[in-house]
Amino acid sequence: MIRRSLLTAAAVLGLAPPARAGGEEESANVSIAGVGLPVISGGRVRNYVFVSLRLHLSRGADAAAIRNKDAFFRDALVRAAHRTPFTLADDWTRLDSRAMSASLLQSATRIAGARQVARVEIVSQSPRRRTGVRPS
Repeated sequence: MIRRSLLTAAAVLGLAPPARAGGEEESANVSIAGVGLPVISGGRVRNYVFVSLRLHLSRGADAAAIRNKDAFFRDALVRAAHRTPFTLADDWTRLDSRAMSASLLQSATRIAGARQVARVEIVSQSPRRRTGVRPS
């Protein structure tokens, strides 16, 4: 009874969250954490970088269904990193964010369906070895 009175009072005073106009939906995000990707140079693994990603979903995309395919996204990224390394020319402690995003966005079409993932954001990169600037 008290809870109902408090909710009614909050609605009357304007403390309730505003209703969305016209059925507008908020776009969802799915986080993918801790994918270990190799830094390959000269045919040798020089370092590993652990990458955290955020998938920005399109409007109307099913976030729960995309979240359930987390392992497929991780697998696609690791396979792409071994096939065509995302290594930067001058640094063994970071990877090419644009190349990773483009690769995963392309794979997302196969994994989740067309137009489910709007963009891929690289949240963080944490190298296994903190040193490793490529010698000239």
